[in-house]
Amino acid sequence: MPRYDFDLFVVGAGSGGVRAARISASYGARVAVVEERALGGTCVNVGCIPKKLLVYASHFREEVAAAVKGYGWSVGPQRHDWATLIARKDQEIQRLNGIYARLLDDAGVMRIEGHARVVDPHSVEVDGRSYTAEHLLVATGGWPSVPEFPGREHVITSNEVFHLKQLPRRVLIVGGGYIAVEFAGIFHGLGAEVSLLYRGPLFLRGFDDDLRRTLAEQMRVQGIDLRFETQVSAVESGDSGLVAELAGGGRLEADGILYATGRTPLTRGIGLEEAGVALDAKGAVVVDRFSRSSVPSIWAIGDVTDRINLTPVAIHEGMCLAQTLFRGEPTAPDHEDVASAVFSQPAIGSVGLTEAEARSRYGEIDVYRSSFRPLRHTLTGIDETTVMKLVVDRASDRVVGVHMLGPEAGETIQGFAVAVKARATKAQFDATVGIHPTGAEEFVTMRERVGE
Repeated sequence: MPRYDFDLFVVGAGSGGVRAARISASYGARVAVVEERALGGTCVNVGCIPKKLLVYASHFREEVAAAVKGYGWSVGPQRHDWATLIARKDQEIQRLNGIYARLLDDAGVMRIEGHARVVDPHSVEVDGRSYTAEHLLVATGGWPSVPEFPGREHVITSNEVFHLKQLPRRVLIVGGGYIAVEFAGIFHGLGAEVSLLYRGPLFLRGFDDDLRRTLAEQMRVQGIDLRFETQVSAVESGDSGLVAELAGGGRLEADGILYATGRTPLTRGIGLEEAGVALDAKGAVVVDRFSRSSVPSIWAIGDVTDRINLTPVAIHEGMCLAQTLFRGEPTAPDHEDVASAVFSQPAIGSVGLTEAEARSRYGEIDVYRSSFRPLRHTLTGIDETTVMKLVVDRASDRVVGVHMLGPEAGETIQGFAVAVKARATKAQFDATVGIHPTGAEEFVTMRERVGE
C-alpha cells in the first residue's frame, strides 16, 4: 500500500498550480488539486484574460475616431453598453473554467473544492477531510491589498471591478502599477472621466524611464487626469457619489474609486507558519532556486513566492517543479530576461534591463532611441508617439534591453525577447533586414547612439 494518498497535493488551481498538476500526472504521479474559488486563478477570472478583453473594448472609440478623421469612414452615434460587455466577458470566463476542469480531469488529476489548510509537512485538511501526500505544493497566488484609512469600505479592487453593474461616470484610480495604468485606459476609452493618483513621482516603477515619461505625457494628452505625489487620506459617501479627501488638502468627487495599490501573497490562514514554512516580511513563501520551502516536502510557485508575478512565469515554475519531482531532472526556473507588457494606451513592452539597470550592472553602455508618430496616424492627425529603445553592453555588443511604447508593443517585444534570450548582439540586429512598413523594423535600423 502507498504510504501517502497522493504523490503531489496542490493547493491552488491557478495557472501555475494547474500546470504543475497536469505535467506531474503525465509523468505518472498521483496528483490532487484543491481550489476554493474558480479554476484558473487570478489570471483567468479577475486578471489577464478579462482585463485584456476590456482593453479591446476600450480601443473601439479611438479606432472609430481614426477611421473618421483619416480614412473616409462615416459612422452614426456611438453608445456603449457596459452590461453587455460584462455579460459576454462572463460567458468567456465560464468557458475557460470548463476547459481547466477538463484539462485536469483528462490528465487524471483529482479535483477537490474547498478551503485547504496545511496540517503538517505531509497532510492537508479540506473542510474537515484529511489528505496526505509525499509533496505539497502551495500555489495560492496573491490578493489585492488596500491600506487602512477612513472610508476604506467604499473603494473596490481589481477583484470587484470586473463585476460592476454599470460603468461609473467618474472614476478615481489610486495606484501606480500596471493594473492602475491599464484600468485608467480602459475606463477612459469607454467614456468615463478618469483621475489617477499615485504617491510617487512617476508611475510604473521598474520600467524604462523614457517609456514611463512618454506614457504619462500621452495619457494627459488624451484627457486623463494624472496626479503624482498625491495620496488619499479619507473617502466619504455623499449625495452625489464618493468624495476622496486628499492628503495636503483638496478633494475629488467620483462615482467609483478603484484601489490598485499592490497585491499580497495569499498565505495567511492556510497553516503554513504552523507547519514550519518560512515566510518573508510580505508574507511570501521563501523558496530556494528549485521552489522548495524551508520544509523539504513543501514547495511553492507563482505569485505566492513574490518572485516575478506573471502568469507565464508561474506556468514555467510549475513545469520545472514537475520535472524536478517526477522526471528525475532537477530544474530551476529561469527568471532572467523575462519579457512583460503593460496594456496601457499606448501599450508598453519590455524585455531585459532598463537603461538605469544596465548602467548599474555594466557601466559602459550604448543606448539607441527612436521616437515617431505611428504611420496609421499620419492621416488621422491623432497625437500619439511611439518610443523604441535598445540598450547595449558596450564591451560585448550584446543587446541587454529592448523597450517599446506604442501599438502592439507586447506582440512586438515577444519576438525580440527571443533575440535577447539568445544573447544577440547589436551587430546581429543591424544585419537583420526589416519588414517595411512596420513599426518593429525600427529595432533593426537604429544606428545613432543617444548623445552622439
